[in-house]
Amino acid sequence: MRNRRLSCIASIALLGILSSQAFGWSIDGVVKSKISGRLLGGVKINTFNIGGYETVSAADGSFRLSGDGTEAFHNTKASNMAIHMEGSMLTLYNADANNLKVSIIDAMGKVLRQNNVGHVQGIVTLDLGKLARGAKFIRINADHNSSTFQVADKGVRALKKEGDLLPMLQFAMDGYANKVYQMQSEIETGVTIEMERPSSSSSEAVEPPKSSNSVEPPKSSSSAGSDEPIVVDCSGKTVQSGKDETVKLTVQGSSGQRSFIMHVPSAYKGDKPVPLLIDYHPIGGSSEGQMRDTKYKSLTDPEGVISLYPQGTTKTMGPGWNVGPCCSNDDDLEFTREMIKYVKEKACIDPQRIYAAGFSMGGGMSNHVACMMSDVFAAVAPAAMDLNRTNSAKCTKARPISVINFRGTADNVCKYQGGDSGFNDGLNFLGAEGTFKYWAEADGCTGAPTTNSNGCQEYSNCMDGVKVVLCTKQGGGHEQGDGNIGWPFLKQFTLPASFVK
Repeated sequence: MRNRRLSCIASIALLGILSSQAFGWSIDGVVKSKISGRLLGGVKINTFNIGGYETVSAADGSFRLSGDGTEAFHNTKASNMAIHMEGSMLTLYNADANNLKVSIIDAMGKVLRQNNVGHVQGIVTLDLGKLARGAKFIRINADHNSSTFQVADKGVRALKKEGDLLPMLQFAMDGYANKVYQMQSEIETGVTIEMERPSSSSSEAVEPPKSSNSVEPPKSSSSAGSDEPIVVDCSGKTVQSGKDETVKLTVQGSSGQRSFIMHVPSAYKGDKPVPLLIDYHPIGGSSEGQMRDTKYKSLTDPEGVISLYPQGTTKTMGPGWNVGPCCSNDDDLEFTREMIKYVKEKACIDPQRIYAAGFSMGGGMSNHVACMMSDVFAAVAPAAMDLNRTNSAKCTKARPISVINFRGTADNVCKYQGGDSGFNDGLNFLGAEGTFKYWAEADGCTGAPTTNSNGCQEYSNCMDGVKVVLCTKQGGGHEQGDGNIGWPFLKQFTLPASFVK
C-alpha cells in the first residue's frame, strides 16, 4: 500500500512538470473526401510554419505526425545542433558553443548530474552510466541559450517552450485542393481532415512572362541624378546595444497597431552607420519565431548589423503579408517604411545598406518589396516563395535591384514549377525559374545565366551592376534561406545615393 501511494504521488509530481513544460506536439487522424467520404491514402502531409516534419497518409487514410524523436535546437548558437540518446550514451551533434552545460534531471525535477564543457565544436558524447535510468529530462545550455528535452521510450524529444508556434499542416494530393489545418493544442487525436476537388482546373504551371511589355523597363540609377556619398550623423541616437525591443507603431492603411522586434547586437557601437536587415516570417508565423529560426542573425550579429523582425496580420490562414491577393488586408509596404523611419531615428543606420530577407510567405514579402520599394532596399534574399502573377503584374521598380532566391525542388508548399497555390487564396506563382527569368528581364540582364562558385544560377551582366541569382537545392523542401550564401551576396550591394530620401 505504501509503495502504491508513493507511486501515485510521483505520478502527480510528474504531471505537474508536464503541465508546466508542455511537450513536443503530436497529431493523428484520418483524411477523407468531403463529398464521397472515401478514405484517402497517399496524401502528402507537412508543416509549413515549422520546417522539417512530413508524412504520407496510409491506405486507410490514417496519419500521424509528431515533433518527438531527434530534435534540432531552435534557440541555441548552432541552429542545426541535435541530441540523441541510446542506452546510457548521450550524444550532441553539430555542437558549437563557447560554454556548454548539460543537466540530467529526474521526474521530480532534481538535478542528478551536471556537466560543464568548455569550447566545443562538432560531436559531444557523455556516458550517463546508471543515471540514465533515472533521467527524465535533459537541459542543454549553450552560451546562455537553453533547451529542455524529455527522455521518452522512443528516444528524446524537445519540450515545447512557452510562446512557440503550434504546427500548421498542409494536406496535398493530386486532384484535390490543398487543405490547411492549424493545430490548437500540443496533442490532438482523432482529427478528421476533409479534402475537396478544386472547382476549376487552375493548378497548371504558369509560364513566365515572355514579352518585355509585361515587365516595366528598369530605370538606370545613373539617370536619377548625382550620386554624391551619403554622410550619416550618428550623434543623438539612443538605441542600446545588446538589446531586443518590441516596438508598436500606428500605421496608416492598417487595421490596428503594428509591431516588430528591433534586435541590436552587442557588436553595435553606434559610432558609425551599420546595415539594416528586415527579416519577414512565414504565414502562421511570428516575429519571435523568425528571429529564432533565421539563418542570417548569427552572421549579421558579429558585424553589428541591426535586424528587424516584423509581425504580420491575419486575413485567412494566420499572420501573413499583403502580397496581393493574399494574405493580409493591411498595408505592409507602409508598415515597412514606418519601421525603417523609426529605426533611423533611434540608431545609426546606413540608408544605402538596407536589405530584406524572409521565409515562405516572408520570402514572398521580400520579393514584393523588391518590386515596390527598390528605391529603399539595396538587395533582397527571398526563400521558399516566388512572385505571384498579381504582384508581378503590378511591379513598379524605381531601379534595377539585386535579388537572390532560395528554392527547393521538392517544396510541397510553394511548388518549384509554380502554378496555383492550392489554398483558394488567389495566389498563382511564376515558379522558381519563372521568377528568376522575370527578375533577369526586369533588371535588364543580358546573355545566359552561369553557375557561380556557390553552385547557384546567376545573371551577372545586368544594368547598374546588379545581379539576379537562383539557388536551387535538389530534393530540398520548404526551408529557410542559406545565410552563408545570402548574407555575403546582400552586403556587396548598396543603394545608389541618388535614391536616398
